[in-house]
Amino acid sequence: MSKSMPFRQPSRQQSRQMSVDPHNEIHVQQDHYIGIDVGTGSARACIMNSKGDIVGLASENIGLWQPETGYYEQSTTNIWRCICSSIHRAMDQHNVDPSSIRGIGFDATCSLAVFSEDTDEPVSVTGPRFDNADGNDRNVILWLDHRPVEETKKINATNHNLLRYVGGQMSIEMEIPKVLWLKNNMPKELFDRCKFYDLTDALTHLATGNETRSFCSVVCKQGFVPVGVDGSVKGWQEDFLTDIGLPDLCEDNFKRMGGVNGVNGRYLTAGELIGTLSEKAAADMGLPSGIAVGSGVIDAYAGWIGTVGAKVNLSNETLNADVAKNDVSQAFTRLAAVAGTSTCHLAMSEKPVFVNGVWGPYRDVLIPDYWLAEGGQSATGELLKHVIETHPAFQEAMSVAETFNANIYDYLNEHLREMQEKANAPTISYLGRHFFFYGDLFGNRSPVADPDMKGSVIGLSSDKSLDGLALYYYGTMEFIALQTHQIIEAMNASGHVISSIFMSGSQCQNSVLMELMATACDMPVLIPRYVHAAVVHGAAMLGAKAASTDKDGKSEPLWNIMDRMSKPGKAVRPNKDEGEKKLLKAKYKVFLRQCEQQREFRREVDEALEGWKR
Repeated sequence: MSKSMPFRQPSRQQSRQMSVDPHNEIHVQQDHYIGIDVGTGSARACIMNSKGDIVGLASENIGLWQPETGYYEQSTTNIWRCICSSIHRAMDQHNVDPSSIRGIGFDATCSLAVFSEDTDEPVSVTGPRFDNADGNDRNVILWLDHRPVEETKKINATNHNLLRYVGGQMSIEMEIPKVLWLKNNMPKELFDRCKFYDLTDALTHLATGNETRSFCSVVCKQGFVPVGVDGSVKGWQEDFLTDIGLPDLCEDNFKRMGGVNGVNGRYLTAGELIGTLSEKAAADMGLPSGIAVGSGVIDAYAGWIGTVGAKVNLSNETLNADVAKNDVSQAFTRLAAVAGTSTCHLAMSEKPVFVNGVWGPYRDVLIPDYWLAEGGQSATGELLKHVIETHPAFQEAMSVAETFNANIYDYLNEHLREMQEKANAPTISYLGRHFFFYGDLFGNRSPVADPDMKGSVIGLSSDKSLDGLALYYYGTMEFIALQTHQIIEAMNASGHVISSIFMSGSQCQNSVLMELMATACDMPVLIPRYVHAAVVHGAAMLGAKAASTDKDGKSEPLWNIMDRMSKPGKAVRPNKDEGEKKLLKAKYKVFLRQCEQQREFRREVDEALEGWKR
């Protein structure tokens, strides 16, 4: 199929296979869609039916290499193998007929993938030889790789206008600093043969053979400014790339980055039809060729797709499939919080809203002509894990949890409830009333945008007991909730209208944290049905959008698909206890002072030491 030809959707009669059983009863086969989610540690596949139900789910761990401290590498060859294995297993769970698959959608981490322009083969990113000596095709620099420190500083020193759209400065986690690092460290003749993809775009390239890029990838992580925004003519900013030392990427109309839309490149919004599954990719996946493949998104953005379309009836505290159809404007009030190792906060707006310390606004990345903003907490799941595992009572807590066949978080939540009962305390939060934990141990992404931020504790004691661990654990949850409040407050002060939080990820299962989040932010927290699969569920909806493309190239709006296929879950409302409200309001004031005073203390010391070095 030509890249420019639209996908011709099968007719209703063609798209539903009919079979006859021995009793002469006719069965109509449902259409299915595949979602692929490539996270930091694993690749996951889900099979979704036409009602939005997940009928198959499987995952496989991805290889990860760390050649030096702060360096993290992966391989598209390994990732593709894990994707295909996951698809086979997910299909087998319910004997899904491969001929019923209508569309495939991808999401992945915002990592940089490198291929050869000449051969389309992976190019090693492992220095100093870059020669793939171990044969693992390590051609991916992972999002959390922090090798381009100096390159990031150089980029931010330009103060280029496009930096407005990434919260004022480009993060070391984004992809242009990594490309610049490769130029500074690779042999010139090798770098000159490289072409660059966001990982999601690399996967759709492997699936279809097309060079089409996703607006979500290039706008959010590669410094692409959509045409018409701030006078952007080609999307890629030639003066910016030249200033930072990458003028070679401007050659041939930016061909090595994906080209210019409509000239020598093609850029699409989430789920729009890229092309169809190639024969080679189909053979790898165990599927027929010709299946529609949608434009992919960054993994957190798939979490937005998989959660915020749920119908909500807050009067009875449920997510309800029977309430009236959602209007897209309702998305403006809904913050998607995609929580795992870290947490991403995504909010849509009709007009561009600039927020200090929040990435974006990004146009066209999910729904055409709408804008997305991305805040975030550098560590939430990782912070909880760190605090628990470094406490002296950790091993004792693990032993007790195992005797109850419980995970450590459920055990500590129950221990907090026992402490509350023993102390005759009105709430769990009362136990931590004089314990003030500030948890930016991994730097601050939003809204301060200061990678040098650290943690602090007021109320430190010598308690090494399980009670002491439980209090630290509670303080960490309280910090996560209060910082979420801080991010929402900053976004709303700048023009957003967020009034509810749509969570996804494993933290949804932590009832104490969810109740704390709702009360601290004074708004309902909505928990999806597919707690562990909201992101890959969103990716499958991209496949459904691609499959809806007609002979004229038009497809069903993504919001309509989300409205139809999203599943009801449950809502957690703020606690109505006035005492707890007053307590958390007072704790929030202390939290803000801890945040600002840390930066103030550093400034005072730096000023005192100005001009003095050992």
